Amino acid sequence: MEEIVEEGKNTPEKKFSCGAVVATVWNNNGKSKDGEKVAFRTVSFQRRYKMGDEWKTSNSLRINDLPKAALVLNESYKFLVMRSEE
Repeated sequence: MEEIVEEGKNTPEKKFSCGAVVATVWNNNGKSKDGEKVAFRTVSFQRRYKMGDEWKTSNSLRINDLPKAALVLNESYKFLVMRSEE
């Protein structure tokens, strides 16, 4: 497995949401251990909720969030696979 060092800011490419659960596909740039520039993608997910007047985020899921997380992560996976086949 090639080691990659991230550099600079990554940017969101696509977001998938189902209720309060959101998965984000990120574009990343880095350098391999040989110094070559490489581009790669990552996926993050979070659950948004409101506490009082303030919106917060969490990576912890409740039982009802699990199907939503599976759905948005599956959509992220399909998006990445379809893009790599182009």
